[in-house]
Amino acid sequence: MDNKNTLIIAHRGASGYLPEHTLEAKAYAHALGSHYIEQDLVATRDDELVVLHDIYLDQVTNVAKVFPNRHRDDGRYYVRDFTLKEIKRLSVWERRKPGGTEAVFPRRFPTGVGKFQIATLEEEIKLIQGLNAASGRVVGIYPEIKRPAWHRSEGFDITLLTLDVLSGLGYTQRDDPIYLQCFDLAENKRIRKELGSQLKLVQLIAENTWAESDTDYERLKTESGLQAIAQIVDGVGPWLGQLTKLDGHGSGRTSTGFVRSAHDAGLLVHPYTFRADQLAPGFETFEQMVRWFVRHLHVDGLFTDFPDKALRALQNDVV
Repeated sequence: MDNKNTLIIAHRGASGYLPEHTLEAKAYAHALGSHYIEQDLVATRDDELVVLHDIYLDQVTNVAKVFPNRHRDDGRYYVRDFTLKEIKRLSVWERRKPGGTEAVFPRRFPTGVGKFQIATLEEEIKLIQGLNAASGRVVGIYPEIKRPAWHRSEGFDITLLTLDVLSGLGYTQRDDPIYLQCFDLAENKRIRKELGSQLKLVQLIAENTWAESDTDYERLKTESGLQAIAQIVDGVGPWLGQLTKLDGHGSGRTSTGFVRSAHDAGLLVHPYTFRADQLAPGFETFEQMVRWFVRHLHVDGLFTDFPDKALRALQNDVV
């Protein structure tokens, strides 16, 4: 794929600079030149869609201080147990390691600083659409339906509401600037076949050990698996480790063949996550990593916490 056509997808917004999934991170991602901006979707107790990476609140908000007795038996604070009004009382901060105050990425925005809030899907899309109107650019959205089977076990169909909100804001057709993604293959099948959505769909690919869904990702990664899902979705979202491996000397990277197999099946490939402060083994710089995946593997787009750096790496790349 030509460098100029590689999609730069802001992973949880410009999350390398501001707390993830805040409106401030999304506005900055837009300003930095991202082509698409990601939204992870979770449902509140009163059936509102909020933009948050997890079904839990405790690692990215002060929920334990504001609502100290609202955790479940496992000690976690679930979005589903709070109304939108209650969630709006919380402050969002830079992601912390489980059970502590130390930031996952300590060189990013200081954790616990500032006044940030959780946004609804509608609030975020209206922000992006407003920025599009003001800038004359068309930046797309890239929502992910989080754990649909778990939401159903909680008595809520998150997929139906997602499609309804998207439709109400103008996203219904294949050519609209949106990719809709999910880790759950059964849900992607439902979206396409049962619910009849024409939106571009992306099958996210995890490892079976991550327990993201009941999907057999080992099967999906095979040539026959990719050929099968190409009848349902438009693209796949693997993580970086599924595309590359260390060479025989342990100092460089080589392809696993995944991208070629996906392209042979007619699928786009949008891998995650490119981080300047968490390089994949075998790479010395972020720029080298981005260029290698684009020039040698020919990925069609990439999720990154640092959209400006990814764009700059490709703009400065001489083929």
